[in-house]
Amino acid sequence: MTPTLFQNRNIDVNLNRQIHSSREKLKYFQMRTILKFFFSSIFCLSILSLQAQEPLVLSLDSAVNYAIEHNRTLINSRFAIDKSSQKIKETIAMGLPQVDASVDYTNFLGAEASLTLGPGAPPVTIEFNPTSNFKLSASQLLFSGNFIVGVQLSKLAKKITKESYNKDVLDIKEQTIQAYYMVLVSKKILDILQENKKDAQTIYNKTQNMANVGLIEQTDAKKLSVMVTGVNNAYKAAERRLELSYNLLRLQLGLEPNQVIKLTSTLSDIEKKNIVQSSVVDSFNIENNADYKIVSMQGDIVAKQIIMQKTNYLPSLVAFYSYTEKIKKPVFDMSPKNILGVTLSIPIFSSGVRHAKLSQAKIDYKTSQNTKELVSQQLTLAEVQSKYNYNNYLEQYENQKSNVVIAKEVLDQIKLKYRQGLVSSLEMTSANSDYLKAESDKISTLLELLNAELALKKINNNL
Repeated sequence: MTPTLFQNRNIDVNLNRQIHSSREKLKYFQMRTILKFFFSSIFCLSILSLQAQEPLVLSLDSAVNYAIEHNRTLINSRFAIDKSSQKIKETIAMGLPQVDASVDYTNFLGAEASLTLGPGAPPVTIEFNPTSNFKLSASQLLFSGNFIVGVQLSKLAKKITKESYNKDVLDIKEQTIQAYYMVLVSKKILDILQENKKDAQTIYNKTQNMANVGLIEQTDAKKLSVMVTGVNNAYKAAERRLELSYNLLRLQLGLEPNQVIKLTSTLSDIEKKNIVQSSVVDSFNIENNADYKIVSMQGDIVAKQIIMQKTNYLPSLVAFYSYTEKIKKPVFDMSPKNILGVTLSIPIFSSGVRHAKLSQAKIDYKTSQNTKELVSQQLTLAEVQSKYNYNNYLEQYENQKSNVVIAKEVLDQIKLKYRQGLVSSLEMTSANSDYLKAESDKISTLLELLNAELALKKINNNL
């Protein structure tokens, strides 16, 4: 008896050990799985973070292409084209067979009717039993002038939608290029101010050291400190202007506000590529202008509206078929199951409503033609003004480049004389301000020149 108990105890101990070991292994594997998942999540998040921080590298051309694909306005314009395609299908479907089905149930709540078959005959009481019907009906438009013209109008509307999309593409191209220019110009101004800031700080430090040892008066150093403060303020303002320019570019590209952008095109490359040394001689063809195309298409739609109003005088013809299945029949049922027929609707008299609508359509057409002539004159004048602006800014830019060279030479001479003690700090400050103003005017004129060239290309539909 004793060995058996001892053996049983050993068995229990072994079982407990095995169970405990199994639990420990299970805990180990669970912890290992959790750690694997944890580190995998951290790794994936780090990769996503690195990808999010990776800058978007764009040249001018690639920025324009990126904007065409991702700009929110153009996405909505593409949706409008898809919607106009569906509108054409809707209009055409109105002239195709229309099939409807219905099921009804009617309960007369015990109502009865008396029917006398002849004089002296007793009345016959008829009870209205509940009825239920299944009805299938189909119709087909055979002729309708409004339908024919309506299909043509929906197709014209799609053409206008496509042309509006092309105009939106031109607008987004122009706005994207302008935003790209603005970033480059802001960066150029910031670089100039940074270099000038270093020079001004160096001169001020040397002047302050000379004032500290008594070689010159402290007043000269204080005057230069005003110049340094002014340059620092201009530098900080340029930094904020640069960030604003980047935000405008992000908006055109459809990017998130925190997306880093790196631009590869330089202002000098764009200047060499786009600025010519003579008047722009592109011949203006108003038929290629996007605004003129849209106005012309709107005139075509108004002309179709006249035809639409004329078709209101024509009859319309519709064929129909009806099938009725009696689920619960009444006591007396004399209605047929199948009905086939044709309906011809003939407009006869409308007290002048149709004539008034036709007259309004004709007036709208005259208005559209007058608007077309007005837009033609405005575009012709705008093209002449764009050429004038371009040539004017081109001349100003050449003069501003000369001014920058002269202002730089004067500043260098003043710096040299100031180190030799031949000029005052006031002259130094004035020369530095003149140089910065010349650089600012040159870059501003270059931006105006590039925008004028852009406007000239846009009006010629040549972006």
